Amino acid sequence: MKQNQKNRKIILTILLIALSIFMLVPFYWMVISSLKMNKDVFSIPMKWLPDMANIQWNNYQIIWKKIPLLTFFLNTAKLAVITTTIQLFTSCFAAYGFTKTKFVGKDLIFLMYVTTIAIPWQVYMVPQFILVSKIGLNDSHLGLILMQAFSAFGVFLIRQFYISIPNELCEAARIDGLNEYGIFSKIVFPLGKPAMATLVIFTFTNVWNDFMGPLIYLKTTELKTIQLGIRTFISQYGADYAWIMAASVCSLIPVVIVFLSCQKFFVEGVAASGIKG
Repeated sequence: MKQNQKNRKIILTILLIALSIFMLVPFYWMVISSLKMNKDVFSIPMKWLPDMANIQWNNYQIIWKKIPLLTFFLNTAKLAVITTTIQLFTSCFAAYGFTKTKFVGKDLIFLMYVTTIAIPWQVYMVPQFILVSKIGLNDSHLGLILMQAFSAFGVFLIRQFYISIPNELCEAARIDGLNEYGIFSKIVFPLGKPAMATLVIFTFTNVWNDFMGPLIYLKTTELKTIQLGIRTFISQYGADYAWIMAASVCSLIPVVIVFLSCQKFFVEGVAASGIKG
């Protein structure tokens, strides 16, 4: 019996390693393509090992000179950090209200709010654009930030974690004289770090990689994001794929840093958020 369990673990480990390698192949191809000449990116047969004599390190210098990449990076970082911060607090406040307070219609309101997750963005894209234009926030970062300041998914994720926090802690705090804001800030909010780390990863990644939103709302070059900046390497008659890959590698670094910073809370947050429904 023990030998069978050991064999199953070995097989499972091998499968997981193989799957991990398979998932890393696109990233590996992106990195080696960023070090090639443009004509060699899609060469046939494909070269999986870079030619050490022809490595184009200067691709990483050219991309910063060809376009205002630093401006695009700063714009994207601004949108990602501010949106993530606002969404984190709005989701935590709403989740606290839906789990630790009592009011009429709480479950119905939560159900209606969470149901909006199932509505594709393409359904309300046009009315949203008209609304943003009417209030004069088109072609501005503020418009993009406000549109993503509230998240039904974020509320659902944080709420599922807050359910696992015993209500007795909140009741004891109320007896001791703490109001709802005090209970939230001193008890519930600190205990929600795993769920918050999970939401930070999802939100930061989505905002950082967002292409359609900035494409629709941002027209001024000085306001554009890194995703729109990478698109400028594609012209009417071709594309500089080596530069595209080099810029993509650079744009991936902040996302990796955020993920590694929150990694130790990530699995715990995902697991704990599904304890109760």
